[in-house]
Amino acid sequence: MPSPRRYAPKALPTRAVREPPTPRGRTAMNESAHRDTFARDHLPPREQWPELHFDLPDLDYPERLNCAAELLHGPPDGRPVFHTPQETWTYGELRARVDRIAHVLTGELGVVPGNRVLLRGPTTPWLAACWLAVLKAGAVAVTVLAQQRPHELRTIGEMARVQHALCDIRAVDDLAKAEVPGLRITTYGGDGPDDLLRRPAPDTPYRAVDTAADDVALIAFTSGTTGRPKGCMHFHRDVLATADTFSRHVVKPHQDDVFAGSPPLGFTFGLGGLVVFPLRAGASALLLEQSGPRQLLPAIAEHRVSVLFTAPTAYRAMLAEADGHDLGSLRRCVSAGENLPEATWHAWHERTGLRIINGIGATELLHIFISAADDAARPGRTGVPVPGWQARVQDENGDPVPDGEPGLLAVRGPVGCRYLADPRQSVYVRGGWNITGDTYVREPDGYFRYVARADDMIISAGYNIAGPEVEEALLRHPDVVEAAVVGRPDEDRGQVVVAFAVLREGAPRDPDALRAFVKRELAPYKCPREIVFLDALPRTATGKLQRFRLRTEGDQQ
Repeated sequence: MPSPRRYAPKALPTRAVREPPTPRGRTAMNESAHRDTFARDHLPPREQWPELHFDLPDLDYPERLNCAAELLHGPPDGRPVFHTPQETWTYGELRARVDRIAHVLTGELGVVPGNRVLLRGPTTPWLAACWLAVLKAGAVAVTVLAQQRPHELRTIGEMARVQHALCDIRAVDDLAKAEVPGLRITTYGGDGPDDLLRRPAPDTPYRAVDTAADDVALIAFTSGTTGRPKGCMHFHRDVLATADTFSRHVVKPHQDDVFAGSPPLGFTFGLGGLVVFPLRAGASALLLEQSGPRQLLPAIAEHRVSVLFTAPTAYRAMLAEADGHDLGSLRRCVSAGENLPEATWHAWHERTGLRIINGIGATELLHIFISAADDAARPGRTGVPVPGWQARVQDENGDPVPDGEPGLLAVRGPVGCRYLADPRQSVYVRGGWNITGDTYVREPDGYFRYVARADDMIISAGYNIAGPEVEEALLRHPDVVEAAVVGRPDEDRGQVVVAFAVLREGAPRDPDALRAFVKRELAPYKCPREIVFLDALPRTATGKLQRFRLRTEGDQQ
């Protein structure tokens, strides 16, 4: 594949040169390399796509593009790419291992371009190598969290119709219990002869599948306010566009940077910050299986981490334990996943001398689209549109509101929301804009200030938690008759989940037992911190749940 520098900056018109004169600049699809056309067949109708803009010279991608090949191309074989507490991989070793996995995928396992391949495991170089191999082989990566439970995994597997899975041997039990129809699971990291890393494969370079720039490369799942996850389909060019906008123009990485952070690769925040951005820059990343504040603090000093990606919760926690730890190697600190409090920004700046790069992103748009760095960063403000992106604040009718007044945040750029066969597409995309579900104010100087979520999503320690999804888990308990879940403000985590339950007559009111049940149904971070038992949920005369009353009661707990 050609070097990323092949796309030398040059003057471009307002829209990409290949865009036809179709309404609102929607691009024509290139000829797909996918033999399994499920992903393209289940894109939303073209009239429901957002407007796409490719204003930067960096975004002038060719029609044929394999993002994995692009990310792997360029740096010398001996340059480090992934570090762990136990070892360091070089770019040469990563290329060889990716090629070997790709040979196994398309050879013995029979994966064809367009097949969906589920990836599951803790954050390790092998998980990153599997992700790159899937994309290089022209398949579609569906990376899930190692924390997710069988019920959640089955839903994702069925929605994406995954046929294959590459799973860390330590995380295979729940995936097997999910019983996804037709799923073939291949483990890695084990001792058996069928292990992915022990299967015979040619020790020769793997020629990347000649995918179209707009072939689907990955499906990232996020929970919506209804509790049913939404599959966000992103193209090969989208993966590079996140690096060529936010990373290149705001983070401004160097080849000798060492990236690290807390988000797992199942979150697009982590995928960008720990894999895509460092590889695009020819830099390296520290991949930690345990990446909480207590693990990050000593790791920063030991591995001389210079670029850090984590949530405001982690920055607050690290401040409390920073004494005695050397943070002098840091030069870039990125925050996203939840609103960054102004007090946290100031406290971090006072302790380290560093200005946190605040940002807002979305799984629907793959990564961060509003941010600011260095002298342009302002505490209490998210920032300005990242180069390559546009943003405005509008009302429910789609009309812009005056500066200083709150409204719905609307954005557009080189990446847009394309849900997997989901009617909520027409809710997220309106009039060519992506409506993120956040209430914002655009100030007269052009900076955007976060106000609140515009829906019932609970954001706790950077995790998006859909209240209805937790309610459904509670209702699967035989003693629960009714359930409602709300978020309660919390100084350390932003919000915590509070559940209200009505039990069948005579059932014991045991919050610990009910919480343990939910932990078996959902990822632990979704489990209620508190469970309140009521005789009845507050409802209107027409039977509608009065959530505002529960929020008031939850605030008093």
